[in-house]
Amino acid sequence: MRTVSALFRHPIKGHGRQELAHVDLQPGQVFPYDRRWAVAHDASNIAAGPQDWAHCLNFSRGAKAPALMAMTADFDDESGNISLSHPDLPAIAFDPDDPKDAARFIAWVQQIMPENRAKSNALVRANGYGMTDQKHPYVSINTSASLSDLGQKAGTDMSMHRFRGNIWLDGAQPWEELDWIGKTIRIGNVIVKVEAPIKRCLATTVDTETGVRNVDTLELLQQHWGHKNFGVFAAVIKAGNINLNDTVEVL
Repeated sequence: MRTVSALFRHPIKGHGRQELAHVDLQPGQVFPYDRRWAVAHDASNIAAGPQDWAHCLNFSRGAKAPALMAMTADFDDESGNISLSHPDLPAIAFDPDDPKDAARFIAWVQQIMPENRAKSNALVRANGYGMTDQKHPYVSINTSASLSDLGQKAGTDMSMHRFRGNIWLDGAQPWEELDWIGKTIRIGNVIVKVEAPIKRCLATTVDTETGVRNVDTLELLQQHWGHKNFGVFAAVIKAGNINLNDTVEVL
């Protein structure tokens, strides 16, 4: 039986993960506050403040700055404040929509950015659904069975945090999720349509405890399965809520 084993959102794109016990989803929307903010760098043409969707190349992210992958986040829905933790920095809490707080956050995160990469310089808020890696308002689904299979090929246990997914499932067969593309599935009482595989980037090569690259996940995927996909994107088509341990059914 397939069940929900973990739920995550990422309030600031590429800057920390937040584990959830439940989530309410609406059609045509991502997880609430998932990638609501992003960090523009000084090689992009994006200024601070609300922005329409823009390509991920405009933002600081784990693919280019591995240390970011060791960050955890906590967004408070009531206060609107974000708290971030990183093993190499003191914890910080701030209001992402307050310009002075945003500047304080930028100064904080600049301390772990690589010297040979564009410098983080502005916190932007996404208009609409979120500053995800694609224009479509998808949620991402991954399975523990595929993660375990990949870890066996790598010769080490690998954290789910490498893949920055929203929904993690237990009880599926390895790589079964790739066969769901074009199908609808029920998760709790939410119905989603699985639209596409997720092609992975260098962020997945990073140890999320240390922020250091240590496993060539992309080479492993290509070598053993002939692609660089892990997990799937899905569009919410029926509103509802998802809780840990909810069952999952392919319709």
